[in-house]
Amino acid sequence: MTDGNRTSGAQPGAEVPAAGAESGAPGPVPGPAPRALGVPDLSLVVLIGATGSGKSTFAARHFKPTEVISSDFCRGLVSDDDNDQSASGDAFEVLYFIVGKRLAAGRLTVVDATNVQAESRAQLVRLAREHDVLPVAIVLDVPEHVCAERNAARADRAGLPRRVIQRHQRELRRSVGKLEREGFRTVHLLRGAREVEDVEVVRERRFNDLRHLTGPFDVVGDVHGCRAELETLLDRLGYALARDAEGRAVDAVHHEGRTAVFVGDLVDRGPDSPGVLRLVMGMVASGHALCVSGNHENKLGRHLDGRTVQHTHGLAETVEQLAKEDEAFRAGVATFVKGLVSHYVLDGGALVVCHAGLPEKYHGRTSGRVRSFALYGDTTGETDEFGLPVRYPWAEDYRGRAAVVYGHTPTPRAGWLNNTLCLDTGCTFGGKLTALRWPERELVDVPAERVWYEPTKPLAAEAPGGADGRPLDLGDVAGRRTVETRHMGRLAVREENAAAALEVMSRFALDPRLLPYLPPTMAPCATAKPSDEADARGEGFLEHPREAFAEYRAAGVREVVCEEKHMGSRAVVLVCRSAAVARERFGVSGASEGVSGAVYTRTGRPFFDDRARTERLLGRVRDCVERAGLWAELDTPWLLLDAELMPWSLKATGLLRTQYAAVGAAARSVFPEALGALEAAAARGVDVASLLDRQRGRAADAAAFTDAYRRYCWRVGEAAPGAGAAGSGGLAGIRLAPFQLLAVQGRSLAAVPHTAQLALIDRLMAAERALLEEAGDAAPEAGGPAADRMGLLAPTRRLVVDTEDEESVAAGVAWWLDLTAGGGEGMVVKPVGALVRQPDGRLVQPGVKCRGREYLRIVYGPEYTRPENLRRLRARHLGHKRSLALREYALGLEALDRLADGEPLWRVHEAVFAVLALESEPVDPRL
Repeated sequence: MTDGNRTSGAQPGAEVPAAGAESGAPGPVPGPAPRALGVPDLSLVVLIGATGSGKSTFAARHFKPTEVISSDFCRGLVSDDDNDQSASGDAFEVLYFIVGKRLAAGRLTVVDATNVQAESRAQLVRLAREHDVLPVAIVLDVPEHVCAERNAARADRAGLPRRVIQRHQRELRRSVGKLEREGFRTVHLLRGAREVEDVEVVRERRFNDLRHLTGPFDVVGDVHGCRAELETLLDRLGYALARDAEGRAVDAVHHEGRTAVFVGDLVDRGPDSPGVLRLVMGMVASGHALCVSGNHENKLGRHLDGRTVQHTHGLAETVEQLAKEDEAFRAGVATFVKGLVSHYVLDGGALVVCHAGLPEKYHGRTSGRVRSFALYGDTTGETDEFGLPVRYPWAEDYRGRAAVVYGHTPTPRAGWLNNTLCLDTGCTFGGKLTALRWPERELVDVPAERVWYEPTKPLAAEAPGGADGRPLDLGDVAGRRTVETRHMGRLAVREENAAAALEVMSRFALDPRLLPYLPPTMAPCATAKPSDEADARGEGFLEHPREAFAEYRAAGVREVVCEEKHMGSRAVVLVCRSAAVARERFGVSGASEGVSGAVYTRTGRPFFDDRARTERLLGRVRDCVERAGLWAELDTPWLLLDAELMPWSLKATGLLRTQYAAVGAAARSVFPEALGALEAAAARGVDVASLLDRQRGRAADAAAFTDAYRRYCWRVGEAAPGAGAAGSGGLAGIRLAPFQLLAVQGRSLAAVPHTAQLALIDRLMAAERALLEEAGDAAPEAGGPAADRMGLLAPTRRLVVDTEDEESVAAGVAWWLDLTAGGGEGMVVKPVGALVRQPDGRLVQPGVKCRGREYLRIVYGPEYTRPENLRRLRARHLGHKRSLALREYALGLEALDRLADGEPLWRVHEAVFAVLALESEPVDPRL
């Protein structure tokens, strides 16, 4: 394949004689090898020739049947007659439609029609340009008598007038010399029937198609003449530099066979563009690197080609530096930059590297438009206050499967956005030179040695990515939305659900900058199988752990961890090492200035109205993280924790008073007198035995109901005896039970096995015990109220169960029975491996809650254990709740991934908002 026009073949019209026909040879002489016709593997091939020239036979021999779109076939589609010329208009509309759909899908397409008229070819060239593929012409120039003989042999064309063939031949000859000017990038001329038969079509891989190269790769951002920084970065990446006799770096080899990929803009602005070129050219020549063209290479190439260009934006410095090099080096540079392609598709299509970015529809395509976008990007048509073009934020709309890694637009730090990454971190402007390790997705950077070139404007996150980005916008969340997730594809949010979430988020939620994640709802385990005997004794179960174990076993999950379900409310804790970290990393300011994190509910509301209490709780957690050594071990200035905050009454006081306590108070008021009256009537000989038994049972159920909810209520914020008043900001009585580390700086920890997660939590518990022991003899004034020095962190008891071992399952059931018999809420069963998929690729439920028999009395009412009530409740429908749990889980994972990747707030908030929106879907709240 070539980038320019190409014509193959000699003058049209000549017939090639048979081998040996005029040589007097006694027998056949072996002919030459078939002539190869190169056809790009993604192109529009237009067959051109008179009727009877053999186009259909040629197409059938060299292309798949599905690749060939015939005008005759399309006539048959619209008229049931392949030769009905009156249907040609409709037939070609169908043909153009099919061709367009195939090209849009990235399929090589062959058009089998005469195509001898310029106007018919023009439409095909337009289609090729519209879909950014190369148009290729294959001309079958067969003598008139051969075409006539072939048509005469076909029953459907035996009566075709000879003048039709003659007209086609005249139009063909007028067209051949104009095909390149019409836009065909390659023209193959086949002269005579023998030459048509003696060719072989060879599919040529596009220059940008390197999908067969799987890496691993190290993608390097814009170097801009910073040779010293490039050498330092390559050394950090593990490359060994090779130098010439003068000590100049001319190659670099990685000891593990990795390949460097440069995103362009090697030259201009920096102190040593020739040195950068010498090194990169050597790496490319030896097969140790790939390089795409940047706009600065393109401009340098035009200068070296003798064309007039403005020596601005650093080109003057490069020209001056190259003037000190010899002519051979400058010629090598000219050849190198001229041969650079616009982009590469690598690693099976999973990675696209270009200079200025590339929408998915351009990946692997070949056209001037694709090259222009890859080199320069797109602009809005506006200019900023510095007179520079405003870049169009194409990455904000990107939803492609391939990761697009690019440069061009300087940004203070690299950050993923919609699976795109800008690596230009302004090295020549005093920033950093950054590389991406692929497929590890790790960023490696080195600081600039100095400011080599003063920027026209200060570095800012203009590139679509990084944690700065644009502010939140109502358009990001209003109306029907579709959120692209990495673990569950596209998830839809209904307009009415978005409206409900917007009401909650705008009125009650805390600062969105401190709200990077919302936990998903949790699915209950399957309803327990009925047991008439147990139900009759009042011992029946609505939920039972055997159902949870069986569900995970059926999903292929062998090991699960049973975690104690605490008697509190779900809480997310964002704790920063300092208020300065919260300001720098999360951008808190204004009313949130000075905070060091957040503690919030699963609907995004602050847990405490008292900011002092929030900071006191964060301070205790921060001290434990410091004592446990997790700041250093996890290399992070902040942590995001999933936890349970107790008691339940801390958040649900109003609900307890108006709903639960009212029931208990009414029962205590009514039943004693009612039972007393019934007992007195029985003593008088009245037959009220059945009624008395029923009311005694109802009184017992009401008492059990009261006992159940009281376990979740206690007073908080009061000092321990003799310690004085703790004040409203105290932590006395408050317990926080963290059970998962969700994310740290640069990493989502959602896939870390739960056993490892709980081991980290145990270290926090041990750290708090040590801190409290050290503070035990301190005066209250030294560390705050004595009550606040009591333990805040509560442990999460757990048990690992093998779902395929009946003894282990029985032990899990017994553990749950003991836990709930002592008043516990129940347990959550989770796959030990955390983020798990079924064999068919679907996500496995991240956790299934199995609530205790007495706790469910709070949920379903005092008398839910009666046999008739259990029978009705066992018909509950769980499908919607389970679907909701999985969708919210996938959105939560997406929010954590975007947070870890350093994406801007609006991108993280998009996934967080979607979780809250799904919460308004109509689902039985008791589930």
